[in-house]
Amino acid sequence: MTESIRAVERALDVLVCFSKETPELTMTQISEQVGIHKSTVHRLLATLEKKRFVQRDPATGTYSLGIRLLQMAYLTLEHNDLRRLATPFLRHLCEQHRENVDLAVLDDTDVVYLNMIESPQRVKLAAAVGQRLSAFATASGKAILAFMPDEAVRRILERGMTQYTLNTLRSPEAFFENMRQIRQQGFALSEQEFEEGINAVAAPILDSSGQPIASVAIAGPAYRLTRERMIDIGPLVLATARDIAREVEMAAHAVDLLG
Repeated sequence: MTESIRAVERALDVLVCFSKETPELTMTQISEQVGIHKSTVHRLLATLEKKRFVQRDPATGTYSLGIRLLQMAYLTLEHNDLRRLATPFLRHLCEQHRENVDLAVLDDTDVVYLNMIESPQRVKLAAAVGQRLSAFATASGKAILAFMPDEAVRRILERGMTQYTLNTLRSPEAFFENMRQIRQQGFALSEQEFEEGINAVAAPILDSSGQPIASVAIAGPAYRLTRERMIDIGPLVLATARDIAREVEMAAHAVDLLG
């Protein structure tokens, strides 16, 4: 590995130190996490700060991610084919059911929300675009995990199953039992498993080989989005997910023909 490639790799290691749990870090904390001497970390941070990938709080001396990454995130979302192709279907689902509709993908142990169509109703609760939530405790995440190999899911669960509410699934055994139900009906439910008062129903978007690439979900207040209503809506969410999958496959096929 050349020195220039090593420097790029180290700079990326610095950036991935930041997370939802640790949005701000000192130089010492970063040095300890990446296993690099503080003098090297200082040089990397200075370069990243100059390019606005990180920013330093002069009062506390802590670092956080910079505006350049936010700009790049918006650029990624703007040109994300899955997001673009799915949006009309998400809007139609929102118009039908008047609840928040979102599109999510799996990243490590979390789901990341690529798009969200807001409900026209006054009371509306949903994840924000770019937000990360634990996959095992959300309908969006469970819809994806249910169609992944059990061993891959088990490795995710072994990373921790935080109890967010009294309804959060607390053991791998309970989770896999829920996975079997999801596979049978084709869609996942979350009844206040991540946050009190919020329910959601989601279905996976599968590729041509049956592997999950994303999920589409309807979420809303539990008093309005009851279990009975979610059971009724579930097949329609599943149909939408399949429509999106077909659209993605057709787009990919068109690209292949042009290539």
